[in-house]
Amino acid sequence: MNPFFTKFTELAFDDAIVHVTGILKAHGFGIITEIDVQETLKKKIDVDFRPYRILGACNPTFAHNALKTYDKAGVMMPCNVIIQQHDDGKVEITIINPDAAAGNLKSKELEDFACEVTKELRKVFREI
Repeated sequence: MNPFFTKFTELAFDDAIVHVTGILKAHGFGIITEIDVQETLKKKIDVDFRPYRILGACNPTFAHNALKTYDKAGVMMPCNVIIQQHDDGKVEITIINPDAAAGNLKSKELEDFACEVTKELRKVFREI
């Protein structure tokens, strides 16, 4: 099982962030963390790196249900979405596949629940 879904977009890097964030919001996911990897690497170790953003998406209802189902479900949260611009200028969007991540936790209840989250994230992915 593939641990993520990925595709390239014709959008510019910053436009892709806005676009993806809007689609996630329409599907009940908010962005609870945002890591600007380019900025962080420059600040922390003075390394130049390409535009690379990690968005931590969370649907509160899904999160609450997952935590009620399995107390260690938090290791899979939030659902990370990566937007990166490659050296050739192409922008790639990658979304975690919760089904793949849940399979590693060995909880049948959580695996069943992860299918629901994956189904919703696949809808997001199709709209990108």
